[in-house]
Amino acid sequence: MNQPLAYVHPGAKIAKNVVIEPFTTIHNNVIIGDGTWIGSNVTIMEGARIGKNCNIFPGAVISAIPQDLKFGGEESLAVIGDNVTVRECVTINRGTVASGQTKIGNNCLIMATAHIAHDCHIGDNAIIVNGVALAGHVIVGNYAIIGGLAAIHQFIHIGDHAMVSGGSLVRKDVPPYTKAAKEPLSYVGINSVGLRRRGFSAEKIREIQDIYRILYQKNYNTSQAMGIIEGEMSASPERDEILDFIRNSSRGIMKGYSGSY
Repeated sequence: MNQPLAYVHPGAKIAKNVVIEPFTTIHNNVIIGDGTWIGSNVTIMEGARIGKNCNIFPGAVISAIPQDLKFGGEESLAVIGDNVTVRECVTINRGTVASGQTKIGNNCLIMATAHIAHDCHIGDNAIIVNGVALAGHVIVGNYAIIGGLAAIHQFIHIGDHAMVSGGSLVRKDVPPYTKAAKEPLSYVGINSVGLRRRGFSAEKIREIQDIYRILYQKNYNTSQAMGIIEGEMSASPERDEILDFIRNSSRGIMKGYSGSY
């Protein structure tokens, strides 16, 4: 494990089979799990908790203090799950007193130069593409994909299985199972290809499409659409997840379908 040209603080807890390449710095109060590889010129700062079988590529900075003027030096964490790949020059800041941690789930891919700010919570199997910028307190659901160079406003919620196109400016919440594109950000359909790849049946995909047709393509306002969905469509985990997401949206959901796609 211990490369003579790497610095590992004696207080860091590193599993025996972790590989640490030259010129990497690992600070105190860091825990790294079995089978993880840390490339050259990586900086892992206090409060990092990195799981098993992760790959951290050169230039990444994990668990630096938040870029938040309200941060008062409180103890907090940056938690990364198992089987996560963090590519070159990614920055992941630790949390603030608001939630205590920035958290990335299992099996995620964070591509080069992405920034994940304080108190962001990213689910399992998410993909954050090159150059994406997540402001503080963003929630990204399981299996969500955020395209390259997208900018995500603070406190935004992106639902499970959603897909945001590259270069998007995300100022409103993106409901689960949808595709989001255009400027301003708009609903452009459901992520049917992704859902098929993940084993959703054709019947289940049609159900999700029917829900979003009512919500976005029938000229109802959001309250009217939700009443129709709840009253006319049979209860299911997907239906209830969509309705709960909309009810709990603090910033409001993205605008409806318009134009031709």
